[in-house]
Amino acid sequence: MNTKKHYLKSLFTIIIILVVLNLVGHFVFKRFDLTADKRYTLSQTSLTIVKSIKEPIYVDVFLEGNFPGEFKKLQTETQQLLEEFKAYNGNIIFQFVNPLEKESERDKIMKQFMDRGLTPINVTLDEKGKQTQEVVFPWAVISYGSKSTKVPLLKNMMGASTAEKVVSSVQHLEYAFANAFNTVSKNKEKKIAIIKGNGELQDFQIADFLKSVREHYYIGPFTLDSVAKSPQNSLVALQKYDLAIIAKPTEAFSDQEKQVLDQFIIHGGKTLWLVDQVTIEMDSLMNTGASLAFPRDLNLNDQFFKYGIRIKPDLIKDIMATPISLATGSQGSATQYSQFPWLYAPMIFPYENKDKSKTNPIVSNLDGIKFEFSNPIDILKNDIHKTVLLQSSPYSKAVGTPIPVKLEMVKDRPTQNDFINTGNLPVSVLLEGKFHSVFENRVLPFTDTNFKPSDRNSKMIVISDGDVIKNQLDKTGAPLELGFDKWTNKMYANKEFLMNCVNYLLDDNGLINIRSKEVDLPLLDKEKVFENYTQTQVITIGVPIGILIVFGIIFTFVRKRKYNS
Repeated sequence: MNTKKHYLKSLFTIIIILVVLNLVGHFVFKRFDLTADKRYTLSQTSLTIVKSIKEPIYVDVFLEGNFPGEFKKLQTETQQLLEEFKAYNGNIIFQFVNPLEKESERDKIMKQFMDRGLTPINVTLDEKGKQTQEVVFPWAVISYGSKSTKVPLLKNMMGASTAEKVVSSVQHLEYAFANAFNTVSKNKEKKIAIIKGNGELQDFQIADFLKSVREHYYIGPFTLDSVAKSPQNSLVALQKYDLAIIAKPTEAFSDQEKQVLDQFIIHGGKTLWLVDQVTIEMDSLMNTGASLAFPRDLNLNDQFFKYGIRIKPDLIKDIMATPISLATGSQGSATQYSQFPWLYAPMIFPYENKDKSKTNPIVSNLDGIKFEFSNPIDILKNDIHKTVLLQSSPYSKAVGTPIPVKLEMVKDRPTQNDFINTGNLPVSVLLEGKFHSVFENRVLPFTDTNFKPSDRNSKMIVISDGDVIKNQLDKTGAPLELGFDKWTNKMYANKEFLMNCVNYLLDDNGLINIRSKEVDLPLLDKEKVFENYTQTQVITIGVPIGILIVFGIIFTFVRKRKYNS
């Protein structure tokens, strides 16, 4: 009887404890992240975005199906991150879908996905030496009311293994989803002016960039031609924008136009400059085989000098070069093409601080970027804080202009000894602080009653190559994705870099800082697994079963002795 009362008392105590814990859990929300790198701990910025979502937001993840272990890892990490988001806001509803589950509709669905820009990748399944090909769509689509956006789950990285791509992609996941949630749940606020009137790139040449930016911000052309007639009104109109993008101007700016841009900056306007200080075009070179590279005068030298930089009228020659495709002969009626490294088209990698936590989020976890006829940037001393974002490789050097440039230079085979102590030339610099006007203590080109020699803090990014933002065209004249080189079939990170630049310049809630998150993702070594396949099976499957059997035998033996005695 006492034993029964004891059991009832214990049961009653357990029930009370469970009820209390549930009540506490209802009012006190706390999650514990026991991973060393805190990969499941959401940043405060992400939490703010997620908690502000008031209506159901649907996430369709197309990572479902039969694919290698690396993609299983990406699938698991994506699911766990979305569960973390959902834990803070039940309005986030997600599902994993295999878009190619129905074999009869496979071709139709693949076409629909590719028309939406959801490009698939082919992966190889390798099981005990047997290889099969599978198609995977590493994408997610987020829908909120009538708005939707796509999220790439696998980052493109040239020369990287699938495992390396997965690690890089997992580091990018929180930013990708938080940015997408912010895009679909918030109304556009910031405005971007695309500066025209000085021979800048035409819209079709930067169409893919404009398309990507339009998802997040209002954009509109702003022609500086009106400055000649009414400079004061032009300045007032420009100051209604938050960011001005100057994409590869080829004609000199007048002093009045410079004053308009200068005062826009002084009053807090952000700018993204993509400037070539040397005149030479790859299209012309491909048609003629030879061209003369000579300095370009945009009448901006004094303005940049005042802000704290100087773009030199030199060309960067870099052993770390991207390839170009040239005709080398013919076979029957078909022209044969071969790829050659083109030293005037450097492959630029992000400038990373030795302390990775101090690497600027614009270039954190970023792949190589294709430049073309870029110029070195000198960093000058003043009160403006400057951060080098991109620089050439250690095996590069500046070549003075004017200089003839010929396609036959692909035959040159320079050695590293030719580039000793000449490399690491900055090609993109972030400037932050309170700028001083280039017209400070000077006669103004036009009268401006609101002229300020210095006023608010601002930011600008200067890139010494206008072609970084330029997309190629397909056979029909339609723009290809920015960063894709149709001649070599290679994809570069130009688009991601430029979008990061825009987001950083306009980001008031710190969303871009999530990109600095470092994740240490352990992955299996396939070769070691295959070498010890049987041993691995025994350890992972046999040993746990054996332990359970031994435990069961011991438990049964002890139980029999206890109750038989």
